[in-house]
Amino acid sequence: MNIIIIRHAIAEDRAVFAEHNTDDSLRPLTAKGIKRMEQARQGLKRLEPEADYIFSSTLTRAVQTADLLAECYPEAIRKAIPQLNPGSDPAKLTSLLAELPTQSTILLIGHEPDLSELISWCTNGSHFNFLQLKKGAACLLQFKGTAKPASAEMIWLLPPRQLRSLGLETCA
Repeated sequence: MNIIIIRHAIAEDRAVFAEHNTDDSLRPLTAKGIKRMEQARQGLKRLEPEADYIFSSTLTRAVQTADLLAECYPEAIRKAIPQLNPGSDPAKLTSLLAELPTQSTILLIGHEPDLSELISWCTNGSHFNFLQLKKGAACLLQFKGTAKPASAEMIWLLPPRQLRSLGLETCA
């Protein structure tokens, strides 16, 4: 099983959005965030040509990021799930992932610091965050069988700039 963990693209500033809205879950991507994710998704597609599932948190910015990625993976099953919402327990997500076929490639779009905790949970079984994903960054975890704690190997971790660079190479 291959799981690609992706932090949502650049969203509107939290403080500015809060001046007019009370529900941060509705905070959308910026035009810059959309443009950069459109470039980065080409790099991601180059690294991982196929995806079976695209799961995102239910927050607007993650759903919008997943929608942009789904354009490159039209055959993937697409779903927003609460197990990727901020503050969710990684054990609940790995239980869901364990129900999927072991040969699957799954894209997970969510938020920090939860995604870093998920990477830690999958690679060493702890909740200790040993890295931080920038907005639009991606990390490939590979499991020999089903997803369970301390059973993944990190294959790559790329900041958004490198994903965009790979995408430009694809289009050239």
